Amino acid sequence: MKQEKINQVIRPAIVSFFIFTVICGVLYTGLMTGIAQVLFPFGANGSIIKIEQNGINQVYGSEYLGQVFTEPQYLIGRPTTESGGPTNLSAVSAEQKALVEQRISDWHALDPGNARSIPMDLVTVSGSGVDPDISVAGAQYQVERIARERNRSVVDIQKIIDENTTLPVLGFLGQSVVNVLKVNISLDALN
Repeated sequence: MKQEKINQVIRPAIVSFFIFTVICGVLYTGLMTGIAQVLFPFGANGSIIKIEQNGINQVYGSEYLGQVFTEPQYLIGRPTTESGGPTNLSAVSAEQKALVEQRISDWHALDPGNARSIPMDLVTVSGSGVDPDISVAGAQYQVERIARERNRSVVDIQKIIDENTTLPVLGFLGQSVVNVLKVNISLDALN
């Protein structure tokens, strides 16, 4: 009698497990993947930036994941953590203060003639740790250095930054941002 009651509980549980695995794990996932591929293929496939060169697609990276650029001829994005993720340091902690001071020193070493104030986003990690964008002020801070390093006019560099600036949604939600990877791809195309 006891075995029969256990079977009455276990058999429906196992059957339910397999039914919901098929519905939620296979059918739903397949349906959402198919819809995403049809409606948003660029985003569904990782927003990968590819440029054809000599008949070969050169992959540069994802439009939505920040990448590290350190050479002075490039637009440099937000700093990242060693793990590549966000930081949970307090904004007022001694460790955060030391990191920001070190990053400020690094910026002065990279461009010693630039006496302008360094925008905050260039010395602090973003909430995600992989932000692909910087503020317009962060890009403006770097224009003269990039122009000098590439032997181009400030107007040429500014044009590229303007072309890769995204305005706030509906003109007022958020702030204007500059995509670092897109700017650097455009800069390389200049030479």
